[in-house]
Amino acid sequence: MMENQDKNQWFIASVSWGKDSLAMLHLLLDEKDEPALNEVVFFDTGMEFDAIYNERDRILPLLAAMGIEYTELKPKEPFLHKMFVHPVKSRETGKIHKYGYGWCGGACRWGTTEKTAALDRYAEAKNAIVYVGIAADEEKRFAKQHKPYKRFPLADWGYTEADCLAYCKAYGATWEQDGVCLYDVLDRVSCWCCRNKNQRELRAIHDHLPRYWQQLLALESRLGTMKSKPLSEIAGA
Repeated sequence: MMENQDKNQWFIASVSWGKDSLAMLHLLLDEKDEPALNEVVFFDTGMEFDAIYNERDRILPLLAAMGIEYTELKPKEPFLHKMFVHPVKSRETGKIHKYGYGWCGGACRWGTTEKTAALDRYAEAKNAIVYVGIAADEEKRFAKQHKPYKRFPLADWGYTEADCLAYCKAYGATWEQDGVCLYDVLDRVSCWCCRNKNQRELRAIHDHLPRYWQQLLALESRLGTMKSKPLSEIAGA
């Protein structure tokens, strides 16, 4: 997929340090044609599992040794400030009708919206080509990321989510958190407070990741129920 590339073009890999984007990064680093990759960009919500930051820290020396730039983008406001304090205006009246967006996920994915917009602005300012880590068996996600400058190498190479996980583990990735691999107990390693987590994942957090479970309970005490019923009932189901 690297043929006929303009050597003056800037190539960015958007990496969240989860299995798919990390597998994509390893595959790009293994490419022999040039230019394969110039920069890795990570949008840090501040609400990732510690294991995600540990995977990042494990790979950063490799990027530095290969002369690949690394950039971290941040939200305009801290995540919790936007969750609890940010003034939200009504679309109908234009007046402030509440403070804080509340839980992020479901129909109100305000964190994801900001992340995507920030990454797009950054890439467009550099007139860059962006590699996005969406696996070949996640077809429904491609349309949401459609931009003319985005490339999906995992799909081009036929790498499924399972392939990506195995590939990363072969390179030493563990995503070890409190004694377990996050991918052994969660379907998707997104922000620990993501409302899109299903009941099985929430029970897994209760059973294996008690520190994060207590933080979820603290958020629920302020924001109301995360799902259709209280977390205490989900954990006991």
